[in-house]
Amino acid sequence: MSDRLRVLELRSVRGTGGGPEKTIMLGAERANRDRFDVLVCYIRDKRDTAFQPAERARQMGIRYIEVHEKHSLDLGVWPALKRLVTEARIDIVHAHEYKTDLLAWLLARRTGIAPLSTAHGWTGQSARERLVYYPADKRLLARFPRVIAVSTEIRDELVRHGAHPDRITVILNAIDPDRFQRIGTERQAARARLGIAPDEVVAGAVGRLEPQKRFDLLIDAVAALAPAWPRLRLVIAGDGSLRGALQAQIDRLGVTRICRLLGHRTDITELHHTFDLFVQSSEYEGTPNAVLEAMAMETPLIATDAGGTREIAWPDVHGLVVPIQDTGALQQAIEQVLRDPTAARSRAAAARARIETDLSFETRTRRLEAVYDALISGVGAHA
Repeated sequence: MSDRLRVLELRSVRGTGGGPEKTIMLGAERANRDRFDVLVCYIRDKRDTAFQPAERARQMGIRYIEVHEKHSLDLGVWPALKRLVTEARIDIVHAHEYKTDLLAWLLARRTGIAPLSTAHGWTGQSARERLVYYPADKRLLARFPRVIAVSTEIRDELVRHGAHPDRITVILNAIDPDRFQRIGTERQAARARLGIAPDEVVAGAVGRLEPQKRFDLLIDAVAALAPAWPRLRLVIAGDGSLRGALQAQIDRLGVTRICRLLGHRTDITELHHTFDLFVQSSEYEGTPNAVLEAMAMETPLIATDAGGTREIAWPDVHGLVVPIQDTGALQQAIEQVLRDPTAARSRAAAARARIETDLSFETRTRRLEAVYDALISGVGAHA
């Protein structure tokens, strides 16, 4: 249909990806196709074999394309993107991190598209990112006609760097409640596949094994609880640069029998059927998808007060929220759940109810599409 808005979702990532990938893919799948024609484009390093979004996009029925680069500063990406935007007659380029933010801004200057960014947060650890890329990105986003922030904390950070509050819309991340549902009959089989005994109590965690996630603190907390709770186990799903260091920590603490690193996993719903509680130990987040998944799966939740966490999981209503960088607080919260599982299950049921309403992906997608409409109707005044 010629009157549909054509949106290019533009993203560059290496490795196994993260929460934004879930948001981008599911958003494209759930778009109102009578009004929006969404094309997902990933800029991918030819050497990267870890991240394979094409197959997932095919399974979801999403229009998908890749622009390949030889290295992160490959200037050949620019003409390929200009050609793509022109040939596909794109109206909006929706960027998702500092590299594609810059590309969206330049495409707006050269082709007249409307630039939009979702600020998922600035989580990198390299000096170049912290001292150069992230400050530059925040200043650039202050010039965008519209920006979506996935938490109030990120919105406030953008305002501090010069963005006008009226141009920023906070849209919390969300989840599809139909895809994430706990089925009681699956628990036993799921636990058996991981070799978990019926009487063991499993604390689960999911995330990239990177510094911001602070899985080292979680491992310390579980190790400290082990003498009093000999049936407690910790299972961490995810991969990243710290896998070797975390395994060395587990070995050093003598908890190899109770702490396991599973590596990258795509069967998150199955894993949650093995969990008795879920722990997020991060020191920084945008709006954490792993917390949303735990809420949807009715897994009793413990989470650090990082980023937009308390905006999605209200403290003592949907889960226990503890200070960041506090091993003792994590330990105490885990023990609280172990001692009072009835209260934990009550919070988990309330969390599921919130997922089915305010934090459903259907609700989020409609809010996103309202931003698309507002951007196009007001682009002339801001670009």
